[in-house]
Parts: sequence; C-alpha cells; structure tokens
Amino acid sequence: MTHSIRADVHNDVRVDHPAEPTDRADRLRAFMAGFPTGVGVLTTLDAGNHPWGMTCTSISCVTLSPPTLLVCLRQGSPTLEAVRAGGTFALNLLSGHARSTAELFASGAPDRFARTPWCLPAGAGGPHLDEAAHGVADCKVVRDDVVGDHAVIFGEVLGTAHRSLPDPLLYGLRGYAAWPGQP
Repeated sequence: MTHSIRADVHNDVRVDHPAEPTDRADRLRAFMAGFPTGVGVLTTLDAGNHPWGMTCTSISCVTLSPPTLLVCLRQGSPTLEAVRAGGTFALNLLSGHARSTAELFASGAPDRFARTPWCLPAGAGGPHLDEAAHGVADCKVVRDDVVGDHAVIFGEVLGTAHRSLPDPLLYGLRGYAAWPGQP
C-alpha cells in the first residue's frame, strides 16, 4: 500500500508523511540530526589480542540495578564480531577536545590504534583511550539483539573510571562540538 506524501502544518511545525521506506529512513536521519548526543568509542580485543574500536553515538544507560548500558553497532563490523567473540568491551566517552579521535575511529582506518594513545589496565573490557576520554566503562556482554542492520549490545558495567568534571564531545546536526561550558 502506498501513501501519498502529505504535509501538515501545526504551530509552525511541518509534518511530512512520506510514501516510501527509503524516504522514511532519510527523514529519520534528518530528524535525529537535531538530537545532540554524547560521543563514545567502543573498544575491544579479539581472540589474538588485536585491538578493535569504532565511534558510537547510539549509547544509553539501561538500568542501574544491575548497572547496564547499551550500544548499537553496525552489522558486519569487525569490531562487532570482536565484541561477540570476546564478550567484553570498554566504552570510552570522549572529551570535547577529542574530535580527531572520533573521526579517526569513525573512518575505519586500519591503523587507528597506532595513531592514538591507549592502555589496557588490568580487568579492562577493552583498550582505554585515556587522553581522549573523560570516562570509561568496562563491560561484559549480557545480551545481543539484532534490529535491522544493527546489533544492540547490552553490557553489564563491571567498573568505571572518570574525571570529576567531564568536558564531553557532542554530535548533532551532522557535526561534532564540545560541550559549551560547565553548569
């Protein structure tokens, strides 16, 4: 069944009703661009202790008891496969000055870990990007759900490290920006 495109205007807000699923995806992408979010880099190690990582903005705290967060990763990603194989990951929340790190880990460059400082503390779920991150959560995978072209990975938080006054990096309107200031 095909619906015609209809535009309604309510209180100066345009409401479009597109006909095709691809139009809906494009409109959702444009809609979500207006929702700034924090930026993280998920890191993990594969079976050979090779580090993997990717930039994520689909991140959420799910529950405090047990402490659990979720991240959404693209199906087919080598980082996702390493998370699934190893069962652990670290979520590095990036600082306002770490735009280049966010771009590097979003690029898919094979030498990401050679181009940014990192360490692997005892008990870590994956590499910590200490110079780029204002906080890190080490997690074990407790659930993995496939939704469309992404996997929703739920991680029970085993430990965190963070600065007392974070200066987060944000992503919105298809660009990065530092938090405008402390409250």
